Formats: sequence, C-alpha cells, structure tokens
Amino acid sequence: MLLWKIKAFEEITRDELYAILKVRQEVFIVEQETYYLDTDDTDQKALHIWAELDGKVVAYCRVFDKGVKYDETSIGRVLTHPEYRGLKLGRTLIAYAITCIETRYKTSSIRISAQDYLIKFYGDFGFIATDNKYLEDNLPHTEMYRI
Repeated sequence: MLLWKIKAFEEITRDELYAILKVRQEVFIVEQETYYLDTDDTDQKALHIWAELDGKVVAYCRVFDKGVKYDETSIGRVLTHPEYRGLKLGRTLIAYAITCIETRYKTSSIRISAQDYLIKFYGDFGFIATDNKYLEDNLPHTEMYRI
C-alpha cells in the first residue's frame, strides 16, 4: 500500500532519513552521474514529503519556507525512484507539495530550480520559466516561479 508522509526534519526517524538519503544518492548522484554534496545543510530547515511502498521511498521532495532557498517558498530534490516511474507519482508529489506550501506557509508564490527536461512538467502546475538558465552540476537548469 502506498503511504504518503510529510515531516519536519526533527520528526524523521533514523531509518526514514537513511532511506531518503539513499534514494537521493541513487537518483541525483549515481543515475544522473553528478558529483556534489547532496546533504547541503538545509535539510534541517525543510519539510520532507515522500511516498513509501513496501518500506521503500518511491517519490520524494523537500519544501522550504520563504527566505531559505529563495525569497519565495520553494520545492527541491524532486524525484521518483527509477523502478516506479510511469505511475504518475511525480504529479501527485508536486500537487502535495503545492498544497503543503499553500496550507502551511499561506502562499502560492513558489520558486524552483528545474532541470530543463522538466520545464513542461512544472508548467502543467502553473510554473513559468524565467530567463535565468544555468548549469547546475553540469545539468541544464532553468529557474521557474509560480504565483
């Protein structure tokens, strides 16, 4: 059974944190062949949203209040486990993240750093691409915002 969770850093159990960091490494470092320090000293300031299936993290993102990553709230480290792609978990995840921001932070103003191949995906949720394009960990990114 698919189980969705939303927790602040201090609420996450040791086993949950291990599973989250493991899938982030599997996707962002191994699969995408990038080398960077994934634990960036902001996990402690984030709300973590993820789906578990049979004890495995299958979708994940983190959400930040205003002033942590950008002047606006933000969503980052968005992923779906490779074995579970095609199930539209990413769409459900982003919908939960937006609802979480609107409910907890009382705003719909969100800024993200999107990998370029996901611009249309985020556009489906009302995000608009800016002219701020850049390489992050050798991957093309575009800053996007949602009002």
